[in-house]
Order: sequence, then structure tokens, then C-alpha cells
Amino acid sequence: MLPNSELILAIESSCDDTAAAVLNGRKVLSNCIANQTVHKAYGGVVPELASRAHQSKIVPVVQQALVQANIDKNDLTAIAYTQGPGLLGSLLVGSAFAKSFALSLNVPLIPINHMQGHLLVHFIEENGINTPTFPFLGITVSGGHTQLVLVKNHFEMNVLGTTLDDAIGEAFDKCGKRMGLDYPSGPQIDKLAQTGNPKRFQFPIPNMKGYDVSYSGVKTAFTNFIHKQTQNDSNFIHENLNDLCASLQYTLVQIILNKIEQVASENQLNQIVIGGGVAANSELRNQLLARKESHHWEVFLPPLKYTTDNAAMIGITAYYKLQEKQFGKLTDASKSRLTY
Repeated sequence: MLPNSELILAIESSCDDTAAAVLNGRKVLSNCIANQTVHKAYGGVVPELASRAHQSKIVPVVQQALVQANIDKNDLTAIAYTQGPGLLGSLLVGSAFAKSFALSLNVPLIPINHMQGHLLVHFIEENGINTPTFPFLGITVSGGHTQLVLVKNHFEMNVLGTTLDDAIGEAFDKCGKRMGLDYPSGPQIDKLAQTGNPKRFQFPIPNMKGYDVSYSGVKTAFTNFIHKQTQNDSNFIHENLNDLCASLQYTLVQIILNKIEQVASENQLNQIVIGGGVAANSELRNQLLARKESHHWEVFLPPLKYTTDNAAMIGITAYYKLQEKQFGKLTDASKSRLTY
């Protein structure tokens, strides 16, 4: 066992990535992810296929995490797992494994809120990661969530605004599918947008009351626009793909940026902390950094390896729960919907 160690095995299985990580305190010793490619043929995640894939991948991924961390399972201090939110079948696979493993090793079990993990990833002790101080404005942007969160401490988080319909990542994927791009479309749109004109095509930016956002309107407008243009010119998408991607990306990012500016100003929050898969988007990252000086912001962007679903974010959240002895029970239920 490592000296003065608090070795946590963390398991993440909320959607279609099977992940395991080992942390020694706040330091990541290993962070292993097994992706599921089966969903590309369907243009989105198929829950039943995802849960079956987790069953076949979880043992090898956990073994890989232990080997890379160079520790024995008997050295572990605690087992953490994602309790929710997510796909219930996927969550149950990770939960069942974690509970069985913790029971066999006689170590504490720590259930974790997936969304807290996306924001607390900034507390990992690692070169290149700057840690914010409380309170701060947390922004979770992913395929399933778009939230603006007032983070008062490691576990007191209040949602100030959320999407009323589609998440930003979902809008990227559905619009990408309409252009004939593979799933997931977000990274492809980002890459194609680099050589496109973001002002070439105009799409509506909704003016929602309060701090909530909406993405269904721009998704519908984009779909209708593509339908109309392709009726007149079957090669329209191919001939304008880069500009379409740049214009779409600019609009989707601007929607959340407008709300970030509003929430930060009205709540006097100058630390902007981003988490989730869409936190890897270059337009969002660049636009936030461009506003640092004019808005007097401190912007915290996670390393790209910690933007998508991963077990290190579950492990760092478990570390803080371990300090307060906030342990779970074998009877704790997995929850597809789980609030802060």
C-alpha cells in the first residue's frame, strides 16, 4: 500500500462509457475508459445495448485501472460508483459491481451524483488544473444536461437555470444527424466549423425569461432550413457543410453564453467553471476565454480528458465524501433522475 494513502476505486457507468479510476487522495493514479461503438449504427445510444456492453466491459476495465495504478484490490480504502442520473440499466451494472466489490473487501461504499462529478473534476490535484474557490458559477454542458449551478461548497449546489427541452449536446447530435454526420456529431461539427464562416447562416437565439435556456427552437429552425435548401439544391449540405457547422455551433454556444453572462452579473459571480462533454467544444472554450478581461472573469476549463464521462470525476467527488464519512448502503437505489 502507498504511504499515507486513501485509495479509492471509482466506477462510472451512467451512459455508454464503462470507466474505472483509482485515486490516491486527490491524485489520479489511473483513469480507464471503454467506449461503446455499437451505438453509431443507430445514431444515438440504445439503452439495452449499453447495459449489455457494460456487463462485458466492467471487469476488464476495473482490472486495467488497478494494474495501471499498480495497486492490489486489498489496498483499496473505498469503492465509489455513479448512483445517477443516467440510463437506469447502465447505472445498475456499475452499482451492482461496486456493491459486491465493497462487500467482499469490507470497505465503505460511496454513491456519487454524476453531475457533481463534472464540476468537482476541477479539484483533482494535477498539473494543468486550476482549482476554483467557493462560491462559483458551475456550468454543466453535455448530451443530457445543460445547467447553470451556484456551487456553494463541494456538495451544496443549487440549480439556477436549466434547459427546458433539449440539452446542448443533444442539439449538436440531432442537427449533425440531419447533415448526415455520424454519432456523436459534436466533435465533427467542431472540427468542420474551424474552416467555416459562423455568420454565413443566421439561426434564432431564444430570449428565455430567467436563467433557463431552450434548444428545441434552434434545432427545429435548423432542420427546416436544411429541408428547404435541399429541396432546391440536393448538394446544398455538401457544398456548404463547413459554414453550416460554424453557423450552427456559433448559435448553440451563444445561447448558453448569454445566460452565463446574465447569471454571473446578477449574482456577482466571477468564477466560471465548466464541466461535461460539451466543455471540450473549442468555440465555447474560446468565447469564454475571450470574455475574461472584459467581464473580469476567472474561467476554469477542464482538461479534455476529463470532459467526457470518466471515473476520475467520480473518484474526486468520493474523496470529499470520504473525508466527511458520507457513506452509502447496499440498499441505496440507482436513480435515472437525481438532483443535486
